[in-house]
Amino acid sequence: MAGRSHYTLALPEFERPARVLIVVAPYYRDIADALIAGARATLDAAGVSHDLVEVPGALEVPPAIGLAHRQSNFDGFVALGCVIRGETTHYETVCNDSSRGLTLLGLSGACIGNGILTVETYDQAAVRADPEDQDKGGSAAAAALHLMALSRRWGGETRGVGFKPAGQEFRIAGDDSEGSSKA
Repeated sequence: MAGRSHYTLALPEFERPARVLIVVAPYYRDIADALIAGARATLDAAGVSHDLVEVPGALEVPPAIGLAHRQSNFDGFVALGCVIRGETTHYETVCNDSSRGLTLLGLSGACIGNGILTVETYDQAAVRADPEDQDKGGSAAAAALHLMALSRRWGGETRGVGFKPAGQEFRIAGDDSEGSSKA
C-alpha cells in the first residue's frame, strides 16, 4: 500500500575490502543518473569501492554482469536501468528476460542487487529513482551488500561432490573391513 513505510536493514560491515560493479543501461539518462547517485551513496556509506560500466539496454545488463562474474574479481553487482511500458509487447520481453537473467546469475552465486525499474510512466520512474524519495538505486546497492555479507559468512564451507576436497576427510556410508569410516 502506497504511503506506508517499510523496514530497512542496516548496512553490513566488511572486515576485508569489498568491490562492486555497477552495470547501468542509461536509456533514460536522467533516471539512470539518479539511480547511480543512490547506488554510489549507499556503497560509499558502507565503505565499499565501486566501478561503473554502461551497456546499451536492460537486456545487456545480465550478460555484462555474467561476464564480470566469471572474468573479474568483483564481490557484488548492482544492476540499474529503467523500462517504461510502451505500445508493444517489447516491454514484457525486456522486463521478464532481464529479471530472469539476473535471477539465474544470482542463483549461480553472483551477489546482485536488481535496480532495473519496470514502470508504466516516466513519472513513476522519476519517483523511484530519486535518492531523496524511493531511492531504488540505493536499495539495489544495499541488496548486493547484504548478499555479499552472506557469501562471505558462508564462504568457508566446502562440499565435495564425487571427489574428496584436498586436505579434508569425509564420512562415507558403512565401514570398510578395517573398521574405518573415513575415505
